[in-house]
Amino acid sequence: MSEKNTAEKIYTEQKSDRASFTVHDLPKSERPRERLIENGADSLSSVELLAVILGRGIKGESVMTTAQKLLTKFGSLNAILEASFEQLTSIKGIGQAKACQLIALFSIAKKYHRDKIEKEKLRLDKDGITCPEDAVELLKNSLPSDNKEYFYVLSFDVRNRLIGYDRISEGSLSASVVHPRETFESAIKKHAARIIVAHNHPSGDTSPSKEDINITKRLFDAGKILGIELIDHIIFSKTSYFSFKEKNLI
Repeated sequence: MSEKNTAEKIYTEQKSDRASFTVHDLPKSERPRERLIENGADSLSSVELLAVILGRGIKGESVMTTAQKLLTKFGSLNAILEASFEQLTSIKGIGQAKACQLIALFSIAKKYHRDKIEKEKLRLDKDGITCPEDAVELLKNSLPSDNKEYFYVLSFDVRNRLIGYDRISEGSLSASVVHPRETFESAIKKHAARIIVAHNHPSGDTSPSKEDINITKRLFDAGKILGIELIDHIIFSKTSYFSFKEKNLI
């Protein structure tokens, strides 16, 4: 079992004595704060990260229990990040102070995320997108969630400068969802000369499906008619990407 899950395992084994269980009942080497100092934040699970932020639990309930309830209630860190003050304080163990602490921290994270996207966009406006990695880096930072598929269109002028990118749809892709009309609408409004389309695969497998291949051909043919060249279709995940252009499929 990985170190990341050790604290949660110990927490589960303490189920019968949950009321008296605290982080201090864990071996020092397994306490979230100590592990963060020793091994870095990436070594901690989502529950442990929340426990470090919350600091301490309430009478009769450890901070690990409160953190677990928080994650169970909202389902993911992304959902907690979007939660309101009222939603957070509705959970036993999350008072006004802890709710404000979470909201402030997540607001900093959102601002950092927005600034990072803007900085990357400014760089691309200046230097242009010269390879699929440039497009992937921009779009990975723009994903609202890692759990859904999102389809994007990047528009370029005649000098191959990025003049905008738009999220066209979300959810599993199909020919009915990714229609040439919606795909080229924003590009036409921007007077684009060419476009790149891209979407993510939450599973991590960036291999194109039969539907991906069919959609690419359909959009390529539509672009020829409209006079807007489809120069690539990129499928990306957190760790990899697939470029139709690099594979000579466009």
